[in-house]
Amino acid sequence: MLLGDLLSLLTSTGTKVSDEEETDDTSCSTATNGTTNNQKALNSNGKSTGDDINQPRESACLSAADPATPVESTRSSVNGIDGYGTIAPPGNFVKHMESVSNLPPIFPVDGPGFFPDYDYDMVGTLNRTHSILRMQHLEEESPKSCIKPTLRKTHLSFWEDAMNFTEGSIPQSIVIALCIGTVCGVAAFLYYSILFAALEFIWHTLPELYIIGKWSENLYVLWIPIVGLTMALLTGLTVVFLGEPGDLAYTIKCVHEKAYISMNHVVPMVCASMFSILGGGSLGPEAPLVAICAALGGFVSRRVFKQRSRNVVRKHTLMGMAGALAAFFGSPLGGSLFALEVNSRFGIEYFEHTVEAIFSGEVCLVVFRALSGLPIRSIWIIAEPTLASANPLDVLTGAFIGLLGAGVAACFSSLHFKVMDVFGNMGLLVNSRAVYRGLLGGSVIVLLGMLIPHTMFWGEFEFQTIATMAPAANLEFIRPTSGLIGFEMDSGWKALIVGIAKIIAISFTVAGGYRGGFIFPFFAAGAAFGRALTSVFPGIPVQL
Repeated sequence: MLLGDLLSLLTSTGTKVSDEEETDDTSCSTATNGTTNNQKALNSNGKSTGDDINQPRESACLSAADPATPVESTRSSVNGIDGYGTIAPPGNFVKHMESVSNLPPIFPVDGPGFFPDYDYDMVGTLNRTHSILRMQHLEEESPKSCIKPTLRKTHLSFWEDAMNFTEGSIPQSIVIALCIGTVCGVAAFLYYSILFAALEFIWHTLPELYIIGKWSENLYVLWIPIVGLTMALLTGLTVVFLGEPGDLAYTIKCVHEKAYISMNHVVPMVCASMFSILGGGSLGPEAPLVAICAALGGFVSRRVFKQRSRNVVRKHTLMGMAGALAAFFGSPLGGSLFALEVNSRFGIEYFEHTVEAIFSGEVCLVVFRALSGLPIRSIWIIAEPTLASANPLDVLTGAFIGLLGAGVAACFSSLHFKVMDVFGNMGLLVNSRAVYRGLLGGSVIVLLGMLIPHTMFWGEFEFQTIATMAPAANLEFIRPTSGLIGFEMDSGWKALIVGIAKIIAISFTVAGGYRGGFIFPFFAAGAAFGRALTSVFPGIPVQL
């Protein structure tokens, strides 16, 4: 009886659109009624939403195997039956099944045990049968010329693709990667130039002009809370008046749902991240650069090259993200692959864009390093001589250190959830109270910085001092470098203190609503814990 009901359902008319078309560039929202913006629906006019990033599709063609169509666009919901051949809970199908068979709705996707009374083998058979019947139904209802083949031969050569600038082709990808890499390289250079000019002015020039020699030496340390709390205030005001800047999680969500990041998030992100870093917060510029360059990549794709395919636009957005991390790390391969890795929420995703992302990262790195006058090399020298080779014991030792690092990460996770609960219970996690949130987080950051100056800033430049246990006078930005108590990291237990204080600073920086990336801050904390470990086990090479 169920099979007959399925057949009668497939031949019924009056299909209803069950998801909403994306209409603006300002949010990555999720549609209701059990579907998402990435799920496509056929309406009564035979149209489908989603293949084109801005316009609805004008055909009811079955395009599941069309290589030019993004994966998301192959899903459709016809009367509540999912386009992949599984029976979905929402929609008219559930009502139909309840009315004709007096059975509760079938939810095979939850697996055996969710509804123990069902014969799940029969459900699987029904699903496979439904897929066949749906194909036959579409063949009968659609013109023969509208059914696309499951395999399609490439008709154009490389030269023809280049002459026609074919969407998604290798020649087009090369040209757009050059453009996006160049644009993102210039953007990264401008961001870094402004950031370091501001750091130099606030933490070096102003103290030399108005503090050193004019204040009592015991009062020099007050410059840390003056700057830190001022920047915390400005960070909160940015969120209140310029809008939500977003963060790395928001960027990844937009890549999955919209394939691009709106340009109206760029200015709030630039301002919020600048103030966060200038105030000594333990978040770095890598995440803001990723969001900024991702927005620029999508903008170049959609506005300059007029791309409309969601999958093609997503590829260009990932090119921008890869360029940002390649420029930041100084490594086009590692940075580009990391940009793809952070977007993989369920296994390995978007691997088909790897080559183009790495190429764009190469271009961005060369442009950024050329403009900034920096060499393309390692940014740190942990110990001399460097570790030229390793033996099996070193590998096992590295694995043991990795397990210890995982334990530290688990402890940080537990701490951070408790800190976020405190901020949440105080009602500070809403944007309207961003100023109070920033001041509370900034107060903890400032206190730690006054006691242990090594915890200030994002760690890229502090890492060298921590990893080599050099004097605090070598710290790059903070003034005075001695802090309130003249702290020096000159022993194993002090290195442990620095590591613990750094992860506390990271947690309160994030909880305080600061914007930035936590890659380098955790590197700095890890370096401190590593030096503490080598003091307990001197036989472990420092380079490990």
